[in-house]
Amino acid sequence: MLTMDNVTVTFQDGQERLTALDNISFSATPGHLTFIVGESGSGKSTLLSAAAGLLTPDSGTVLIDDTPVDTRVRLEKIGMIFQQANLIGALNVRDQLLVTDHIRGVKPRKERADELLATVGLEGLGDRKMQQLSGGQRQRVGIARALMGEPSLILADEPTAALDSERSHEIVALLRNLVQERNIACGFVTHDTELISSSDEVVRVADGQVTAASVARAA
Repeated sequence: MLTMDNVTVTFQDGQERLTALDNISFSATPGHLTFIVGESGSGKSTLLSAAAGLLTPDSGTVLIDDTPVDTRVRLEKIGMIFQQANLIGALNVRDQLLVTDHIRGVKPRKERADELLATVGLEGLGDRKMQQLSGGQRQRVGIARALMGEPSLILADEPTAALDSERSHEIVALLRNLVQERNIACGFVTHDTELISSSDEVVRVADGQVTAASVARAA
């Protein structure tokens, strides 16, 4: 579970101090997608960076399963999914997942990687090069990679932005099922409110502040 409590983040801009997040509080509960929506410049990306421990708030707390976020917690408890998948072109599909084991300092788990690839609909494609995959398949690799460390929280930064509507809904449906089955919390930044269903949680960000709604419109 992700809990952000009274979090404020400011940046220095020349002579001026700008507030990116203004005393925000919200939580992302296990088993649900928590969509983070808002206009460009509203603070969504800053919120995600704070949740991931990539920046330190001026004040407030960010907890994952009641533990303050730091580098160790980020490696052990958080899986990241990016807009462009951030995959390594020189590696095959399976190795995209195994590199996360190297980062964590654990023995590469080929069987787990192949199991996760099958889970996201890429069974038998472990030896494929990234150039042989479609955009939707690459995002499926990104989802599998995010699950390699058995995270408590997945943070997704507009992972469907480069996909068409059909592929976007497929990716969201896959992720929704996975977080429900594995009881994982998931913060999902998007501009596309058409992806939201009645079972999802929603956090709307505007001018560095958030308003949370437990139920979105029906799909």
